[in-house]
Parts: sequence; C-alpha cells; structure tokens
Amino acid sequence: MSFTHIPSVDLADFLSDDPKKKQKFVDEIGKAYEEIGFVSLKNHFLDEQLVDKLYTEIKAFFSLTESIKKGYEREDIGGQRGYVSFGKETAKGREKADLKEFWHFGQEPDADANLTEEYPENIQVKELENFNKVGMKAYQLLEKTGIHVLRALALYIGLEENYFDHWASNGNSILRPIHYPPITEEPKGAVRAGAHGDINLITLLMGASSGGLQVQRKDGEWIDAIPNEDELVINVGDMLERHTNNKLRSTIHRVVNPPKKEWDKPRYSIPFFMHPRSEMPLNCLEECVSEDKPKHYEDITAGDFLHQRLVEIGLIKE
Repeated sequence: MSFTHIPSVDLADFLSDDPKKKQKFVDEIGKAYEEIGFVSLKNHFLDEQLVDKLYTEIKAFFSLTESIKKGYEREDIGGQRGYVSFGKETAKGREKADLKEFWHFGQEPDADANLTEEYPENIQVKELENFNKVGMKAYQLLEKTGIHVLRALALYIGLEENYFDHWASNGNSILRPIHYPPITEEPKGAVRAGAHGDINLITLLMGASSGGLQVQRKDGEWIDAIPNEDELVINVGDMLERHTNNKLRSTIHRVVNPPKKEWDKPRYSIPFFMHPRSEMPLNCLEECVSEDKPKHYEDITAGDFLHQRLVEIGLIKE
C-alpha cells in the first residue's frame, strides 16, 4: 500500500464498551504501524485550551534573551532537563547540526514508583510563573494517551493488554518544546531536523505551528504528515521496533526548511518522547520471532540503548 497521507485513528473506539470498536482500533493502528509507522490520533486526553496555554508559555520562553535561556542549560546532564541551545543536536549520521533550540521537561515520578534510577529534577523557569505547571500537565496527559496506545499495540502483538503499563508509567519520558527560529541566511545543507528515527517506544506530537514534517514511505518517497488541528501525530520509535523484531516500524522522518518566502517565520513543535523505565528489556518478543522472521537484535536494556543513541547524536560524550 502506497500511503499518500498518514492514517487517522480514533482513540474513542478503543475506550468504547463495544468490543468490535475496540478491535477495530487495535487492527487499524497495528496495521498502520506495520506499514508506515505513523498515525494521527483523534479524541486523545489533551484539550485545546491546555495546548493553547502550552504554546503561549513556550513562545514566551524562547523569546527570552539568550543569556537568560543559557542560564537554564545543563550540559553536565546531557541536556536531559532544561534548555538546549541552537545547533547542539545532530541527526544520527549527519554532519550539520539541526536548526533548532529546545527545552526538556522530564518525569516527576510517583512516590511509590519503586524506580531503580534517579531522574534529574526539572528546572524551574523563574521568569514565567506558569511555564512548568502547564508543561507538566501536558506531560501527564500525553503519558496517559501513550499508555492507551501501547495497550492497543500489546493486544495487536498478542500480549496481555497491560504488558507495557509498568514499564511506561513513571518511565524516563521527555516532553520537548522545540523552536525553529526564522532562517536568516542560506542554510548550506542544514535543515530544521535531519532525517532520523526516534529513539524511544512511541512519540506523540502536538500539531506544529507550521508544516514541514515529512515521513518516508517504504518505497523511499516522502509524504507530508499533516494532521487535523485536534489530532496528535504518533509514531513508533526504535525501541519498539527493536522489541517487536521489526514488526512495527520506526519510520525515518524529517523537518524540511520552508520555501524561501517563509524563511522569516519561526516554527514551534512539541513532541513527547515516551521512554520506558531504563531496566526494561528490549529483547525481541517471542511473539514476533519465527522461522521466517528470526531474531534480528541482540538483547539490551532500554537504558543502555538510550545511552548509545545519545552519544551518537552528540548530546552526551562517552
């Protein structure tokens, strides 16, 4: 099947008391993730008012002076929390840094989470009273949405519905508001975000403030990922592809530069990278291994895999 757009699915079907509707959602999202690795999701848990508030807060933050923003940069923890300045991240395998700056909100675990690791604390922005409160409310609702998507995928794979719940709840997830500033000179090969696959289990993306996100089909063609205003774009990451022995696809995607006449416009985007607890084994699931599809990957934990990838994209040094 050659997709011309990413498929749209309705979470209300999965939450329905009607088993046929629930199964319809499971089949639709599973098949989409086998074929193209992306869907747009309607009827998720975020409301429009909260999304608007978050965009207001992140635009206010990125409008602060460079010296104020730099005061929130924590290179000692590989940018896991707080501000990451322009040109710090490079897509795996590319030489030119991406044309973006961003912020990281991280997990604030439950008191009874029984974690084996300690997450860095979130950094509080003194200049903006509601920045952290609004950001963490969105974080919690995106995590809730993501857990329901993972429940549907567990059923599609043939696992118990709540298989991912423990690993994803209180996981090492990141909410990353991104600012792509106006382009002021010829980029010379740099793009807003180079072609890449995501590291994590799944990524949930709030509608960006302008276009540019493109997804690569199996035949190598690029298609635009343009959801409706009230939908989230959700894609498979490398961890889930690995765990399912390539049954579910972590699709290469990119953010291309706009036409020259629109270089003066900034772009804002807010992905939620859903990571599991670091001790989660990413070993290929036996449900996804067969004579026809032998085990493709060595055993590894999510934490070790994340470390490898953060080194590869330049956010941490070995």
